[in-house]
Amino acid sequence: MDWKSILDQLEQGTIRAAEPEGDTWKANVEVKEAILAAFREGRNVNYGGIYDGFVDKHNLPPRMFDETDGVRLVPGGSSVRRGAYVGKSVIIMPPAYINTGAYVDEGAMIDSHALVGSCAQIGKNVHLSAGVQVGGVLEPVGLSPVVIEDDCFIGAGAVIVEGILVKKRAVVAPGVTLSKSVPIFDCVNETVLGKGAPIPEGAVVVPGTRPSGNEWAKKQGLAINCPIIIKYRDEGSDASLELENALR
Repeated sequence: MDWKSILDQLEQGTIRAAEPEGDTWKANVEVKEAILAAFREGRNVNYGGIYDGFVDKHNLPPRMFDETDGVRLVPGGSSVRRGAYVGKSVIIMPPAYINTGAYVDEGAMIDSHALVGSCAQIGKNVHLSAGVQVGGVLEPVGLSPVVIEDDCFIGAGAVIVEGILVKKRAVVAPGVTLSKSVPIFDCVNETVLGKGAPIPEGAVVVPGTRPSGNEWAKKQGLAINCPIIIKYRDEGSDASLELENALR
């Protein structure tokens, strides 16, 4: 299957750059290879028209939407690149960017200055608050991208990279960084999740610190940032995260 056909199917949502497999997700190697092929074959052009002065690959232009798509793309500098899927009732506030191969499911909110990287998977009714950075992964092709499952809330300025999986209904507080180099401390179950471990379903994750392992650093009172699970979602946390229907 050629890259043009795969990019079309990505936009239609009939194929994805990653698919659920049991309790985890697996990258679709064929899709990621096709995206890389599109980059290799693309040539830089000035798009002209309303995009005059912008130069990028000729075969990966920004997507255009109309009322029948059911997407609300608010004016002000946002862009959805060719090969990205955006479901109905998604709201994209300016400026935001959704890159090639990404999948943004129905009812999601992509707030100002939010980035959805290449091949990242965003579930139904996910809220990416202002300044959230969801990293993309094209290479190596077998590596799963960042996945944020249905009904998650990601607070302002959070950074989620390196193929981290955030399970359903989890809450990531403002300023949290999730990557494969940092362990996660679960204060509810009194355990340490391994580096790169999935964020459990319904977990509420806040930024924290842990003492530095270096003796000199300990003497200086230095600490290292780390994510901490302080609770799991309940009725109170659900109420505080409810979106105003008027925004829709």
